[in-house]
Amino acid sequence: MKKFNIRKVLDGLTAASSSSPSSAAAQPGTPKENDAVQETLQSENFQLCKTVRHGFPYQPSSMAFDPVQKILAVGTQTGALRLFGRAGVECYCQHESGAAVIQLQFLINEGALVSVLTDDSIHLWNLRQKIPAILHSLKFNRERITYCHLPFQSKWLYIGTERGNIHIVNVESFTLSGYVIMWNKAIELSTKTHPGPVVHISDNPMDEGKLLIGFECGVVVLWDLKSKKADYRYNYDEAIHSVAWHHEGKQFVCSHSDGTLTTWNIRAPAKAAQIITPHGKQPKDGKKPEPCKPILKVEYKTTRAGDPFMVLSGGLSYDTVGRRACLTVMHGKSTTVLEMDYPIVDFLTLCETPYPNDFQEPYAVVVLLEKDLVVIDLGQIGYPIYENPYPLTIHESPVTCCEYFADCPAGLIPALYSVGTRQKRQGYSKKEWPISGGNWGQGTQSYPEIIITGHADGSIKFWDASALMLQVLYKLKTAKVFERARGKEEKSGADIVEEDPFAIQTLSWCPESRMLCVAGVSAHVIVYRFSKQEVTTEDVQLLEVRMQCDFSDVDSPDPGGDQTPTLPTPGASSSPQESEPPTQTSTGSNPSDGPRDNIPCLQVRSSPLKQSPGYQVELVVQLVWVSGEPPQPITSLAINSSYGLVVFGNSNGLAVVDYLQKTLLLNMGTSELYSPSDPYQRQPHSPRKARQPSGALCDSNDGANPSEDRCKSPTSAKMSRKISSSSEHKPDVDEKPKPTRSLSCKKSISFMRKDKAAPKMKAALCRTESAPNCYAKDNSFTRSRSSSVTSIERETREAISSFHFCESFPRKTDTLVSPCLLVGTTQGSVMTVALSVPPGGDQRLQQSVGISSCGTLVRLKGGILTMALLDSTATLLPPVYEPWYDPNASDEEKEKSRRRRPASPPSSQEGQESQFAVLCSEKQAKVVAMPSQTRLYKHNITETSFVLRADVVLMAGANCIACFCANGHIMTLSLPSLRPLIDINYLPLTDMRIARTFCFSNLGQALYLTSPTEIQRITYSQETCDNLQEMLSELFTPVETPEAPNRGFFKGLFGGGAQSLDREDLFGETAAGKASRSLAQHIPGPGSMEGMKGAASGVVGDLARARIALDERGQKLGELEERSAAMMASADSFSKHAHDMMLKYKDKKWYQL
Repeated sequence: MKKFNIRKVLDGLTAASSSSPSSAAAQPGTPKENDAVQETLQSENFQLCKTVRHGFPYQPSSMAFDPVQKILAVGTQTGALRLFGRAGVECYCQHESGAAVIQLQFLINEGALVSVLTDDSIHLWNLRQKIPAILHSLKFNRERITYCHLPFQSKWLYIGTERGNIHIVNVESFTLSGYVIMWNKAIELSTKTHPGPVVHISDNPMDEGKLLIGFECGVVVLWDLKSKKADYRYNYDEAIHSVAWHHEGKQFVCSHSDGTLTTWNIRAPAKAAQIITPHGKQPKDGKKPEPCKPILKVEYKTTRAGDPFMVLSGGLSYDTVGRRACLTVMHGKSTTVLEMDYPIVDFLTLCETPYPNDFQEPYAVVVLLEKDLVVIDLGQIGYPIYENPYPLTIHESPVTCCEYFADCPAGLIPALYSVGTRQKRQGYSKKEWPISGGNWGQGTQSYPEIIITGHADGSIKFWDASALMLQVLYKLKTAKVFERARGKEEKSGADIVEEDPFAIQTLSWCPESRMLCVAGVSAHVIVYRFSKQEVTTEDVQLLEVRMQCDFSDVDSPDPGGDQTPTLPTPGASSSPQESEPPTQTSTGSNPSDGPRDNIPCLQVRSSPLKQSPGYQVELVVQLVWVSGEPPQPITSLAINSSYGLVVFGNSNGLAVVDYLQKTLLLNMGTSELYSPSDPYQRQPHSPRKARQPSGALCDSNDGANPSEDRCKSPTSAKMSRKISSSSEHKPDVDEKPKPTRSLSCKKSISFMRKDKAAPKMKAALCRTESAPNCYAKDNSFTRSRSSSVTSIERETREAISSFHFCESFPRKTDTLVSPCLLVGTTQGSVMTVALSVPPGGDQRLQQSVGISSCGTLVRLKGGILTMALLDSTATLLPPVYEPWYDPNASDEEKEKSRRRRPASPPSSQEGQESQFAVLCSEKQAKVVAMPSQTRLYKHNITETSFVLRADVVLMAGANCIACFCANGHIMTLSLPSLRPLIDINYLPLTDMRIARTFCFSNLGQALYLTSPTEIQRITYSQETCDNLQEMLSELFTPVETPEAPNRGFFKGLFGGGAQSLDREDLFGETAAGKASRSLAQHIPGPGSMEGMKGAASGVVGDLARARIALDERGQKLGELEERSAAMMASADSFSKHAHDMMLKYKDKKWYQL
């Protein structure tokens, strides 16, 4: 444990060390001698590793199912393996080559899986360990693999190739047998053409010595393994896609490229017993039906009590253009066509028995789609689907933003779950999910974790991510707030966003108060409150904000300016209306009449909005078009429930909104923040009094309700709802108002009212008693402004990049903490804005919040990413919050829960450095002492790259900065000294999706979207890495294999049952010889003993070796136990026979024998 004394650190530093990028630099300050900060975090506390991957497998290509273990495996085109068991049991593996997985085969109930890749390699995976590993690999050199088949309870794997040959591999040793079935031996000698690749291999269910081989050209061969010759050959004109056996082994079905199914009797190869076209139109004159699309796969499953099931994919007629992919279930005389949302990749029929020579008794069909996994219940009428317990809907709409919250309040997940259960669909199967294998991990981490994802369709999903699992809790649809454009002519302002006008760009969430604020790509901000009761909102409350930047009036940054006059506060004036400015009228210009102006990109719905329990709209804020230019995207957002404020910014500036009073408090350009004395001396939101040349005037006292006026901010202009039912201001709208002119301010606001009687009404409410008149803005001025702003200026414009609400010292001279807002920009500046928040209760709703800019705090290289505040002991000071209360509850319950959380205790000693401000940008990090604003430490994070995401997180009881750079490095810095703790090259930035979704959380957790459909969770905590084995779920569980079907007396007597085959005698090296060494190369896997010998020594390696050795020892002990039991039985039998012999000849003479 290392102690840092600030003075000693300062004394020992040199100028050279301050410029070194590898070490933190300190700046002279005035700390006290005994002001020591104890740092407990060391490099040993950190280790980086992947934990789990959630979501739907990206680009799936193959699938397999273990009917005894009840485990599902899915392979992808990127070489990934995803294994699924019961809800919460998931596993992810990756082939190093990254080649696509074309086929998977379980060693049923053996805890092993064979994967076949497009690079002609096959791999054996050991699933008996929590993190599966490859035991063996075999790489074919001269032939391309097209199909594989592993019979039940067999160790010999049949491999078909593109050349039409079949090779046999021993899966225990992963060595090739010398037994090969050559294509020219299988087909007829008179055939002049090559039969094509092998597309199917299977053994006869009743005779393991007969192998059915399907070639692409349409030839099927029944091969006798013992005699090494073909028994029968079946020919059809159309190419074959798949073959399925009847369980009695007397018939099989083929699916063809013309949409037909042919049924063959094995002893009648001359002609198919039946030819049907399930979706073909049958001509009346007896001709062949019209050809259909290929039937890609067929499965033939029998039942004891009824007709067999025939399940197939494809085969639709060609006239069904644009029709979605279908799965067809044929049962008896009924044919059911099930439409799927996405193209079908593969399907499997789940049966009661693993034995192919018994009645199959199918009960479900697992359908793997390109973007979904569907399980169909075959046992219920209508074939309903099962409710999927896996988190496979992450990509239901593309993810646009992501946030991760670890160690949330305890009651939050149950509250979200309770409102989310009401959103579940109905009509699912009543049966339990059939993929039910594996066991959950025994994790010690019990803290609640929540992931929030924002999506392109405007939806927001809350996920329970506790204990390495993922389950959707609640879904919020923000698009419900807006009117949906029904046609191109109705899109109006939404046409700037081509396809996804409601997409979520960023969000801010306060878990304690449950307040949620989201910003969308159409420059809209929505504030939500959480309620457990359903309400109907008659009018959605709306603020329209006009944000623009005029480059002709950019002020130079002023480093000083501590003495800054503040906006008038309620305490400084006798009436809130004394300082209120005249306001901008929203003209709602039609684009066809001229440049689009003062209209938002989206239209808020005018009809009543029924809001279910959960998150309910409190306020909608929209930026409007300015002189033909669309509003700039919102780049940063923050909400504080204690102050009742929402702040958002873009490349034009920032706006502060009071969501309690539904008013705009501040609308300021970024450049004006540098010179805090100028905008407030100029009164930027109080334009100069001048005469209005035309109408659209109204008096502030004409019928205005005093209680209504009290609730308005100095910059509110239009009403969106009735605040008081007793009397309401009704402005005169006979003449269309013109835009007001603002000489000193470039921004304005409109507060829209939506009334059923006059929904289009827009009028100005000028409530300034001393200046009842307003200027109209000149059109020529706006046009010249618009033309002067080029695309280059927009790109180089300084935007707001981050916000942080806190209680600190806004100015150097302050001795007591007060509410503040830290503002970070893309140019590296950090500005302080002081907030004067009225007391709670009625005063908070009647008095305005005072805002005062206090100038620049510090400047860093690169855009500001994150800001935080620490106390004198380096403990994080989180923003204050208001405890959650139900806004629709009774007044008594509200008062109980609305007591404001006390702020941090103020410091009474002048000159004490009682806080540390932690600031991190794309290039460097700094720690500044407050209130003296002295820089204490600086660390240059990267010179050649830039930081994409940075967060101040809690780790092992202390705080640190966690950074993710564009060059793939993950770094952590101690606080407050900014000492580097780890720097690991983890993941190079290959996709902007990673940059957009990477986020850190407390307790060493982080995540990112590794593909459009999957979330990858990682940990940088040594403790979590050490406990990972216990926390992960188990795939393999000991289960007894079901008994083989009873052959029956007569079948046993007359030999009608299943015929077994000693494959060892047939395929072993003694009988078949050795295979060609150049055909395939054996590669020991990292999970095998050979691979373990080459692994690096260490505790983890020793444990892995010991685990595998124990597994092998357990298997050998089991075999030894069986042999011992057999020997004991044999010995008992011998002893009995010997005793009988002894009794028989005991009293007989030798001549009587």
